[in-house]
Amino acid sequence: MAKYRVVGISFDHMHMGDLLRMVHDHPEAEIAGIYDPDPKQMASAIENFAIPADRVFTDFDACMSATQPDLAILCAATADHADYTERLAAYNTNVFVEKPFAGSIADARRMLAAMDGTGKLMAINWPLAWVESHLTAKRLIDEGVIGDLIEVHFYDGNRGPLYHLADKVEVSADEVERQKPDSWWYKKASGGGSLLDYLGYGATLGTWYMDGAAPLEVTSVIDEVPGIEVDQHSITICRYARGLSKMETRWGTFTDPWMIQPQPTCGFAFVGTQGTIASPDYADHVTVQTRTEPTPRPVPVDRLPQGRRNAIEYVLHCIGTGAPVTGPLDPAISLVGQRIVDTAARSAMEKRTLALLP
Repeated sequence: MAKYRVVGISFDHMHMGDLLRMVHDHPEAEIAGIYDPDPKQMASAIENFAIPADRVFTDFDACMSATQPDLAILCAATADHADYTERLAAYNTNVFVEKPFAGSIADARRMLAAMDGTGKLMAINWPLAWVESHLTAKRLIDEGVIGDLIEVHFYDGNRGPLYHLADKVEVSADEVERQKPDSWWYKKASGGGSLLDYLGYGATLGTWYMDGAAPLEVTSVIDEVPGIEVDQHSITICRYARGLSKMETRWGTFTDPWMIQPQPTCGFAFVGTQGTIASPDYADHVTVQTRTEPTPRPVPVDRLPQGRRNAIEYVLHCIGTGAPVTGPLDPAISLVGQRIVDTAARSAMEKRTLALLP
């Protein structure tokens, strides 16, 4: 029998299919059940992983009662994260939340409060946290290769959230346009928009790179396209005690970065007192320049060690060993990222610079 029983809760986010694949491929885990109120949402997962009918649920409580999971993967619409986490906490299970953390700072704190005292872990998954180039950049920064980090530059996104399904299966442009009017990604009330989709990556990993430091104030601007109620492009400036950092999100990149790296390049660039690092998404190397070696040079990426090769492997390792969740998946780091995102969203709405929200 499998050591870990894992359930998938809500298929609003297409990453559920990728995460269930990690469970399916893990030698000590099993997909104990899946839940979504809409059976059609689960159809591809049922087929891909041969999930039997008695493990498929359209009733949340029936799913949790029948499966008694060790870990619940939550891929609901962002605005529903807090409600679902409170319901999951009542079943005393570990909770794995697909990014972003929450629909608001208040919701994030609701989630923390719900899990407090359960003795179970909560992890917030940021898929860029498993990109070898970005982990290599963190190691080099921590080793002092570029001195003290003073600037984080982030540009990221994709052609749009409806252009791909689980396992990055392509969707036609015509089908994307057909889905837009009914998709939660394009509804403000559900937490849609590129800022809420992607700024959390830059804000949360940026906080990790900055060793937990938070900015003093935030200025953000978003595009306004007639007929689209959410943003598809945002630029956010964070003023830290140590300097300025910039974080840009884009639905509408020329190509998807996991297929063909577009221009501008998706990923991070770091400026320190003694050098710089460029860390593109999915690259096989980072590029480093220092005062002693100003000519940019490639540094091969570090390979991920066993136990940290993907999100599910890592979280199950933490559950099994009792180790704390660290890095961008740590809710404390993600909370700082959430504060940046909320401040940016308000700044864009009010069209002014704001102090970081508490």
